[in-house]
Amino acid sequence: MNILQYLKNHILYLDGGMGTLLQARGLRAGEMPERWNLSHAEEIVAIHKAYFDAGSNVVNTNTFGANCLKFGADELDAIIGAAVANARRAAEESAGEQPKWIALDIGPTGRMLAPYGDLDFEDAVSVFAETVRLGVKHGADLIVIETMNDSYETRAALLAAKENSNLPVFVSCAFGEDGKLMTGANPLAMIAMLEGMGADAIGINCSLGPRKLMDVIADYTKYASVPVIFKPNAGLPTVKDGKTVYDLSPEDFATDMTDAVALGARILGGCCGTTPEYIASLVQKTKDAVPQPITQKNVTCVSSYTHAVIFDKEPILIGERINPTGKKRFKEALKAGDMDYILREGLAQAEAGVHILDVNVGLPEIDEKTMLTSAVCRLQEVTDLPLQIDTSDPVAMESALRRYNGKAMINSVNGKRESMKKIFPLVKKYGGLVVALTLDERGIPTRAEDRVAIAERILAVAAEYGIDKKDIIFDPLALTISADAAAARETLKAVSIIKNELGCHTSLGVSNVSFGLPNRDIINSIFFALALGKGLSAAIMNPYSAEMMKAYHAFCALDGQDENCAMYIDFASKLPQSTTVLPSEQTVSAPTTEGSELQKAVTRGLRDRAATLTREQLQTRAPLDIVQADIIPALDVVGDGFEKKTVYLPQLLMAAEAAKAAFEEIKSQLPAGADNGVSVVLATVKGDIHDIGKNIVKLLLENYGFAVTDLGRDVSPEDVVSEVVRQHAPIAGLSALMTTTVPAMEETIRQLRKSAPWCKIVVGGAVLTEEYAATIGADKYAKDAMETVRYAETFLL
Repeated sequence: MNILQYLKNHILYLDGGMGTLLQARGLRAGEMPERWNLSHAEEIVAIHKAYFDAGSNVVNTNTFGANCLKFGADELDAIIGAAVANARRAAEESAGEQPKWIALDIGPTGRMLAPYGDLDFEDAVSVFAETVRLGVKHGADLIVIETMNDSYETRAALLAAKENSNLPVFVSCAFGEDGKLMTGANPLAMIAMLEGMGADAIGINCSLGPRKLMDVIADYTKYASVPVIFKPNAGLPTVKDGKTVYDLSPEDFATDMTDAVALGARILGGCCGTTPEYIASLVQKTKDAVPQPITQKNVTCVSSYTHAVIFDKEPILIGERINPTGKKRFKEALKAGDMDYILREGLAQAEAGVHILDVNVGLPEIDEKTMLTSAVCRLQEVTDLPLQIDTSDPVAMESALRRYNGKAMINSVNGKRESMKKIFPLVKKYGGLVVALTLDERGIPTRAEDRVAIAERILAVAAEYGIDKKDIIFDPLALTISADAAAARETLKAVSIIKNELGCHTSLGVSNVSFGLPNRDIINSIFFALALGKGLSAAIMNPYSAEMMKAYHAFCALDGQDENCAMYIDFASKLPQSTTVLPSEQTVSAPTTEGSELQKAVTRGLRDRAATLTREQLQTRAPLDIVQADIIPALDVVGDGFEKKTVYLPQLLMAAEAAKAAFEEIKSQLPAGADNGVSVVLATVKGDIHDIGKNIVKLLLENYGFAVTDLGRDVSPEDVVSEVVRQHAPIAGLSALMTTTVPAMEETIRQLRKSAPWCKIVVGGAVLTEEYAATIGADKYAKDAMETVRYAETFLL
């Protein structure tokens, strides 16, 4: 039976944890679990069979860390071949009568993608693609991408799976207690991106127990139109009698999972700490439950790497300023490759209050594909606003879409057959909300009804490509009233018909209506207000225009979309106080943050500008004065925001990169050795190749002036001890992601206590808690990188 067909009417049961079971069967600290597929095949088969006997429909192959970064080509082929064969044999030997499938299990690479790390996006796609191709070769029934904590890496893995197989693909992510991924994505951001790219089922695994993830699962079942996966841990880990145990019993785990079923979770299993007994209890507890129907949620949205913007009642503002049309200075910046100018324009519009940034870099004199892709990637380094990728070149469009971290807004397609043939496949493959212009081979119709007829044809063709109308937003085209007095009236009529009769959203480039007229903001703002009254969903507009922003905030207040008129009052308080009428071209300046220009550059993650400003400052100021007065305060601002959850990890990292660029300029003016600080030794423990967290800690500590020695990944206890003793380092930081490598961390701590009793030990990683860290002998558990920095700072006092 096809697994997707089965899912329509049944709860699908997955397996539970693998690592703790392998440890119980003798897996040594630092030993690669994937090699057991070859060396201990009988043990792997027995574990898989136990899960099938417990009622699992799907068993994941023992390939969580099987990729070409970790194993050579021949060994990887052998491991994946043996892993699929072991699971297939277990299915055949199991007495369970339920339908059974074998899933190729794919976990994170353990490396952070650029710009936050050193792994290029396309290289990540290639790594995942190799594993996918081998899984297909050896006969896996589906692909499960799991425990992903970065939206960009998740995108790379899903893209690799879709490009290299026709198998169903399930994707689940590891959300923290704050309801977000490590790099900041909330549930709706992931739902928007993964559904848009065609994942067959999506959801949550690992991190925490069922109860602590219930809010996240509620968001998934509220917004997802595909089956939802829920595979949490057996609560929180602790050490008892020298062994790692979890605080939920099988019965308690299963009881908590029934609430997830009631919310609509359709695919159930367990992660760390769960065993066949947990799955058996889960099946027994929920086998008679009637699954909630899987329904189309019809949510029109776009997303960035942190959040989604929903097109619903509140009008959406799309900043128009990243566009060379009519902008001499912007054209000069494009020709000169002045990316900082583009980034500052994006940041200024974000501060002015737009929800989405339009990105158009089309000039005949430049390589649009390269520039557009670069602009999209660089803008996502410094702002978390979703982007509208705006180009008439399909090649440039695909290049930028492929690299976009989220679900982009795509500008545009139109009613011409050739346009739809080129753009709709990109929308289907990469996901996106596409702007559809109501014109065709005959041009732009004068009458509203004819524009609506084009919209209907676009919807029909989109459906042929499998694109739902929720992923199409129509632009009925604002034409200038200076050439046609009825132009605005017909556009407004089309907006109303498309909203009320077709049930679709609309967007307009508002300023086109006033082309050729004086004091254009007067016309633009009134037309904008009229369009909002007709149900306009979004507008591409100038957020610096006081008249446009007045119209927007007044409409939201008058239409009941601004509770207690709070946004209006805040906006009005920033307007110049005057009894006279404002000039029609008056603009609202983008809000600015306090601090020097260098501080702003660092907090915004503008590394090139930070370096330039530092060079300028060094002409008149002492190097250490710049560090103490500008760079460290800027890092503190971003660090405080990260701790308060107002700044996300990518923003923290880009600020650190900007600070690093500034420090490089500072170091050039310092005598050799003058920048040495307190020594810190960092390592990812033996057997673990996941060093994302460690690398983040390293970057931040270096920017705060610590002398960091990074021993890398898969580091033996002896090597850690040797380096700490050699330096007489007062601090050691140890990282582990997997339950199977925590014993190696504990052994490293034991050896450090014996040979370097002066050294304070900080530990971190997804599998740890404060209690667990204390149990294995650590001095400090750091839940994130900034907490490590704050602890290390106590050694400077």
